[in-house]
Amino acid sequence: MAAIQMGRTLRLRDGRFLGYAEHGNPTGKPLFWFHGFPGSRLEPQFLHETAAKRDVRVIALDRPGMGLSTFKRARTFLDWPDDVAQAADLLGIDRFAVAGLSGGSPYAAVCALKLADRLTAAGIISGIAPFDAPDATLGMSRQNRLLFTLGRRLPWLARLPMAALAFQARNPDRLLRQVERSFAEVDRPIMARPAVRQVYKDDFTEAFRQGSRGPAWELVLYSRPWGFALEKIRMEVHLWQGEADANVPLSMGRYLAAFIANCRATFYPGEGHLLAIDRMDEILPSLLR
Repeated sequence: MAAIQMGRTLRLRDGRFLGYAEHGNPTGKPLFWFHGFPGSRLEPQFLHETAAKRDVRVIALDRPGMGLSTFKRARTFLDWPDDVAQAADLLGIDRFAVAGLSGGSPYAAVCALKLADRLTAAGIISGIAPFDAPDATLGMSRQNRLLFTLGRRLPWLARLPMAALAFQARNPDRLLRQVERSFAEVDRPIMARPAVRQVYKDDFTEAFRQGSRGPAWELVLYSRPWGFALEKIRMEVHLWQGEADANVPLSMGRYLAAFIANCRATFYPGEGHLLAIDRMDEILPSLLR
């Protein structure tokens, strides 16, 4: 089922545009969705029907330099809560939940830190942890380890692999084959579903709509210290992690669960990075309380 609104923008105070799409029920309980990496507002198409059934209005935002959102030079994770708050104000939303999938993890975490008075719930799904954490990449695919090592040690070269992905985005099937190499075997049957493949082709292609600059800067952000302390988050944060995940290894889920003081973590033995595809009926109720 198609999203309610696939390509709209909001104009922020500094003149930048923030792209967004809506999925689910347009009059339902608001949930801001923070996409993975590389990604875009098109990612949560897979949860549209579940969100509609559970009376949830999913508002998916493009991050700066991806999709329809204006690039912001030298942005940090700490800039994101203000963008989200402005988006909520412009949409007439007072209180809302947030959820970050994979690379959306630090964006959900920093909102839990800075916007706790406006959040009804916060969730992290298959989410990355800081790369300066002990054993951060233990169990991670070789492709992802090399990518984030480059972002950490040679940040000025981060645009090269992103430029290669942007070039491959002209052929979505080829791009998807490249991205699939980082997935665990347990994820392959899920990714083989035609509907799932189409969502990811749309999402990855849209991530590079403006080229490689936005994704390259995001790679650098992930790879360096995040600039805020997980230990300072006081509100409850829900976490869901597959123990067989090769994109975001179990060590990262364990780290987040240990350092976020009020973390309610659920670990799934034998499941991988794509657990959200089949588990939104379990995940959404926790984000609606």
